[in-house]
Amino acid sequence: MLKLAGLSRSTFYYQQKMASLAGRHAALRETIKAIFAFHKGRYGYRRGTAAIRQLGQNVNHKTVQRLMVEMGLKSLVRPKKYRSYKGDAGRVAPDLLRRRFAADAANQKWVTDVTEFNVAGEKLYLYPVMDCKRQAEAVQAA
Repeated sequence: MLKLAGLSRSTFYYQQKMASLAGRHAALRETIKAIFAFHKGRYGYRRGTAAIRQLGQNVNHKTVQRLMVEMGLKSLVRPKKYRSYKGDAGRVAPDLLRRRFAADAANQKWVTDVTEFNVAGEKLYLYPVMDCKRQAEAVQAA
């Protein structure tokens, strides 16, 4: 048949050898799939290799990486938790009101705050501005 197909004998033996090697890591593949599923896709090849070694199997990380690529298993990267606090690095405005928020008339004292939100990976800023006189009237009315 090889002569009819125009192939050499080595091609036949090469394919035979590759077919036998495909089942060589069948048990390891199942272990990798189980660990990957148990950890909800968060384990990559490094942590997967460590988990397999804890089970008592001696396996190379490159083998685990290759098998994961072949099986299409790719770990999920958890999004970084948003942290806006930078300590005392920012410039702080002087306290001109000295916590005396009451105003005699409207538009004399305004206060504001800057709030930063992380929405869908974008930074959004909220700048509410309050008039101290109107705020005091609203508190007294309530």
